[in-house]
Amino acid sequence: MKNPFNSKAYNPQDDALLIKSCLAGSKDALNKLIEGHQSYIFNVALKYFNHIADAEDATQEVLIKVIANLGTFDSAKAQFRTWLYRITVNHFLNTKKGPLELRYESGFENFFQLIESLPVVQLQVEEELQLKWEIEESKVACMAGMIMCLDREQRLRYILGDVFEIDHNLGAEIFNISADNFRQRLSRSRKDLYAWMHNKCGLVNKDNPCRCPGKTKGFIERGYVNPKNLKWHSDFSNRIFELSERTVDNLLNERDKIYSDLFRQHPFKATRITTDKILNQILDNDNFSRAFDLK
Repeated sequence: MKNPFNSKAYNPQDDALLIKSCLAGSKDALNKLIEGHQSYIFNVALKYFNHIADAEDATQEVLIKVIANLGTFDSAKAQFRTWLYRITVNHFLNTKKGPLELRYESGFENFFQLIESLPVVQLQVEEELQLKWEIEESKVACMAGMIMCLDREQRLRYILGDVFEIDHNLGAEIFNISADNFRQRLSRSRKDLYAWMHNKCGLVNKDNPCRCPGKTKGFIERGYVNPKNLKWHSDFSNRIFELSERTVDNLLNERDKIYSDLFRQHPFKATRITTDKILNQILDNDNFSRAFDLK
């Protein structure tokens, strides 16, 4: 799978040729264009919304919006990926907040109070082995909750800038700000998130008593983790870091690298959204069908 955020691997001409074929009516080209980006849009959405159905809905809405406006794309003004992810960012920022997102608006303090309120159940070695995936799921669920405590713009900057490691120049173009401004705002997102993690999370500071195995049964009892339907550790074949360019590490100090590496170890999930489903919605819309004359 090609990573569209990888500046070395991404060739804007590939998308440009597909777009030309799309506008000429090629369903196959439209299929390839969607497939080249939808998994990344979905995984950014999943980190941003922390909810699979909401992430799928947002991904589908973005792709339909992009396809509907494909004829307005101007390669002289921007690369396709910049245009696409600018639409993605704006759509995510303007999406109505759901109940889950509203729950996190009270911030880091209330979030960590909730985590601390979970009972600590020390697991035997055999239990830890049996609950391996539930422990991993609890860890990712907890860290996903931490990200949700950032405000919307901070959250998106952190997800794109540190988790998916987009180049700062690309980040600046997507957020329509200068590269220096993007770096400064990303640094503030890191500072807010890492300060709380340093004070509360045992993954980054061994002086903190909180440990993922000890909290796992509490996560299960409260319904935050469902052993029969793992939210994060199902339908995945890669970790995020396995698909990334590894460009950000050079700009981070050793402490920040420890934190960001933890987030990059999270699963990169497959999406249940099919290109056929999106194309069928387009074909069912007379305006889209006339615009593309797909065949």
